[in-house]
Amino acid sequence: MNSLPRTRPTLREAVALALGASLVAGSFATLAQTPSPAPAPSNPAPSAQTVTPGPAATTPGSPAATTAPTPGTPRPFKDIVKDAKETKGFFTLWQKDDKVWIEVKPDQLDKPFLLALVNMGGLGEQRIYGGLMDDSGIVYFKKVGTQMQLILANERFRAPKGSPTERAIKTSFSESLLASGAVASAPHPDTKSVLVEANALLLVDMAGAATTLENAFRIPYALDGRNSSLVKASTSDENTGFDVSLHFAVPKLAARPLVPNPAVPVVPPPQNVPDARSLFLGYRVNFARLPEKPMAPRLADERVGYFTTSFTDFTDDLRPNPNVHYVRRWRLEKKDPNAAMSEAVKPIVYWLDKNIPVKHRQAVIDGVLEWNKAFEKIGFKDAIQAKVQPDDADFETSDTRFATVRWYLAAGGAPAIGPSLADPRTGEIIDADILMTDIFTRSSRRFVSEDAPKAHAHEGMPGFLGSSQQFCSFAEQAHLEADFAMDILEARGDLAPDSPEADKFVYEYVKEVITHEVGHTLGLRHNFRSSTIYTAAQLADPVFTAKNGLIGSVMDYPPFNIPMKGEKATNYVQPSLGPYDYWAIEYAYKPIDPANEKAELESIAARGAKDPLLAYGTDEDSFIGGSPQGMDPTVNVWDLSDNPLAYYRKRLELSRELWERIQAKQLQPGESYDTLRRSFLAGFDQMARGLLPVTKYVGGIVQVRDRAGSGRLPFTPVPATQQREALKLLNDGLFSVDSFTFKPEFLASLPHSRLDYFDQLQRGEVTRQPMVSVPNTLLTLQRTVLDQVMSDVVATRIVESQSIAKKGEATFKLSELYDNLQGSVWSELKSGREVSPMRRNLQREHLRRVATAVTRPSAGQPADARALQRMNALQLAADLRVAQAKPGLSKETKAHYAESLNAIDEALKAQMQRAGV
Repeated sequence: MNSLPRTRPTLREAVALALGASLVAGSFATLAQTPSPAPAPSNPAPSAQTVTPGPAATTPGSPAATTAPTPGTPRPFKDIVKDAKETKGFFTLWQKDDKVWIEVKPDQLDKPFLLALVNMGGLGEQRIYGGLMDDSGIVYFKKVGTQMQLILANERFRAPKGSPTERAIKTSFSESLLASGAVASAPHPDTKSVLVEANALLLVDMAGAATTLENAFRIPYALDGRNSSLVKASTSDENTGFDVSLHFAVPKLAARPLVPNPAVPVVPPPQNVPDARSLFLGYRVNFARLPEKPMAPRLADERVGYFTTSFTDFTDDLRPNPNVHYVRRWRLEKKDPNAAMSEAVKPIVYWLDKNIPVKHRQAVIDGVLEWNKAFEKIGFKDAIQAKVQPDDADFETSDTRFATVRWYLAAGGAPAIGPSLADPRTGEIIDADILMTDIFTRSSRRFVSEDAPKAHAHEGMPGFLGSSQQFCSFAEQAHLEADFAMDILEARGDLAPDSPEADKFVYEYVKEVITHEVGHTLGLRHNFRSSTIYTAAQLADPVFTAKNGLIGSVMDYPPFNIPMKGEKATNYVQPSLGPYDYWAIEYAYKPIDPANEKAELESIAARGAKDPLLAYGTDEDSFIGGSPQGMDPTVNVWDLSDNPLAYYRKRLELSRELWERIQAKQLQPGESYDTLRRSFLAGFDQMARGLLPVTKYVGGIVQVRDRAGSGRLPFTPVPATQQREALKLLNDGLFSVDSFTFKPEFLASLPHSRLDYFDQLQRGEVTRQPMVSVPNTLLTLQRTVLDQVMSDVVATRIVESQSIAKKGEATFKLSELYDNLQGSVWSELKSGREVSPMRRNLQREHLRRVATAVTRPSAGQPADARALQRMNALQLAADLRVAQAKPGLSKETKAHYAESLNAIDEALKAQMQRAGV
């Protein structure tokens, strides 16, 4: 969910921006330009009204005559609303021309309500997408003199209401100011309500978009209030919403360096706007009524994967851990609590955006409704419903009253995202919006780049989770899986592009992605261990997969189940919910007597340790990239079967099969070479997906979330035999002399799309040659793998694993890792073979890491690692001296050996000097 480091601040992080904006908020009313008039709505949805210019309204008790206000005091209420249109709702709105006022009644002051921001106008890149939920929180209006402040409540710390501890919390921890505007009117003589100008209050950067933009593009955009505007406002009994258009600008873009520095990559400015110095972001600002009766919360359990609402509770001084975590879930109650099967009092309804193409709607509907199977198991009939937004509907799906599946366009990438909005008091999900893009439903191989082989964001970046918990890269990566599957199936002749079988393939794929994203909106987190519950033999059995599926949970990232050449096909994708999904829904949604809830929840959660079909591991367990969390090789994305290493070897074989087929392919006269390039790079992407997780076996530790009494310890080192097998797979698949062999005429047939290349050249984006560089593409992956297996974190785990291994159990030693790598990377020193250019690249990368370990060891490097690297450097120097004396070597190889030997000698000399030798 989703899937890059969080590049935008939370509401709390946006406070500084809001404070600065509030100083000039009072002038926004005059600075803001008249917005383009919003089209008049036709047939507004029941109980929701849109504010538009209309006939004047008469306020209760308003006298006919107007009087001039005393200088320095707010104008009379009746003078402000003269000729303005009144629209009643959660907050009553008044509009005259382009001005909108919010009426704040006395009982609405200091009363909490929910603020929810939705990005309704994005950039189509860098995960700044229109329709994406942004931040939310509990806020309230506070009147301070002539200012009306919008305060973000601090829900992180709690104590019993009225207690001394609650008073201490208020003096110990600050709340935050989001926005502020002048009180526009004197109190109404009868109701005592006051008016606040919405234009002044809301045209501020509450979402912290300036920081988001700077993180994404490294450009210091600033909010331009003069050209920001309030576009539309609407209100209903439960929700008052405002559409704002915020203009962000920068006086000039930084000049590109005359001499590019590869160590400092240049981040391009926004590509999807006409002029990158100026852009507009649209937001829907929702003020939503909180449930009058808070939902009964349910405590989260680390053994079952749910998003949580968390806080520190100071109620009980004796509790060892004051942190409380509630499951995020919908309020689901039976109409008939005594019936074994009952409809819900309020079912969970998903509205399908009317922009979703008709050909995909059934797959989306079926993906939504798939979850009813799990709710039926716990006694709910039709708990989940799907409705299609009518073509003539004008209700706002960005309103917090509607859970939606929205369709949007993006210029690159293909995320489907399933965020939700929850009541911070209880974890009750109030709204959810799933976004799906057109890209993941059509061929998107043009987005496979020469730099594709790399760790995916959620695997290598600890910031993946973020506080928003919104992003999920399943669809973004699954469309590449789908393209690869279609490539190889088409190449075999097993799938024609325009056949009914291809339509079925796309239907199943879209349904699987939507089911996954709906799971997120029900509160579920990823489960990346569920792909290990079945054997390869079971996955090759069509009868078994039709009945049981491929994995334990739709919340995993499963690859397409592609058979090897000559094998029978089974299910390509996960057809339905898995056993884990039923179990997880039971934990969060099963009706339980409050008197027995604690014991019953413990009983449900404890089943996870006893039933292998309920295996669970999530995002932070799946990281790779040498991160401290990336140590468990059984929790990964894009793996399949209970023997992941065997599956990764299969992925390599599938990539090589595709390469063999496209090298043999005869293009038709006039056919573009793009097909060959895209398929070639898709094969590299698949190879990266197969090899990067293998690195977690080296120094790996399996971790489980059991509690005492399960019979399993929390941490168990990966057996030495598996670590050796993983290292052999890396050597055979990536580091050996014969890992990559291609026909020269094929490598000469891989140009970039010339028109796209020229377009990028015009924009100053191109820094590489027109042809695909196979050595560069390969080296990118080799560098990433070397960085991981030679990292200090991995070395530390290998050393420390000796202390937690069972007595008498064989262990994997750090010396074995370094010796094995050096022997594979420098195998020509023993064989006497010529060293190819790609092999020389790899050897330089290995040598650079060895030299760095010897001369500039980091603070986190184990002493054993430094000592072993120095010993291996001495051995490598000796081997180089012998090898360079062998006859028959080319001048290039001799020069490479001489340069390498010199680098080692200098590193060892520098190390001795630093040691005072």
